[in-house]
Amino acid sequence: MSLAGFLIKLLPVKPVFAHCDIPCGIYDPHTAQLAAKTVLKMVQKINELDSSPAKPDQNDNLTDRNNFVRMVMVKEEHAELCKKEVLILWTDYFKDEHLKKFPNLHDLIWKTTKLCSDNKRMIDEAKAQELIEAVDVIADIFEQTKK
Repeated sequence: MSLAGFLIKLLPVKPVFAHCDIPCGIYDPHTAQLAAKTVLKMVQKINELDSSPAKPDQNDNLTDRNNFVRMVMVKEEHAELCKKEVLILWTDYFKDEHLKKFPNLHDLIWKTTKLCSDNKRMIDEAKAQELIEAVDVIADIFEQTKK
């Protein structure tokens, strides 16, 4: 037997549990919440552009079109970020014991990720608000699991 093998047998062994491949233990729904709020803000800004009267100056119209494209890109990026962060919590943080305590968690996560996709596809303030509310419920459940 090698020296290392001998020492390993002498040292007390404790089981190790981790939520991810690298057991960092750092999980936080804040990024998903911020992303969801950004989606709503972009939808509101897009709707404000939509309701403004047509501008006689061609440069102003180009600026509006440029802003529209940028806002749509930000909205879609943040809807995707929100989905990614919610799925990280679902796949890496939440465990069976959480699902037993919060039996609606699976359905909530599934519906929230669907809302992320809906918000990528459309410009709908009600859907964006629904996304914020769903992510906030997940964040609340997350906080309750920390107690």
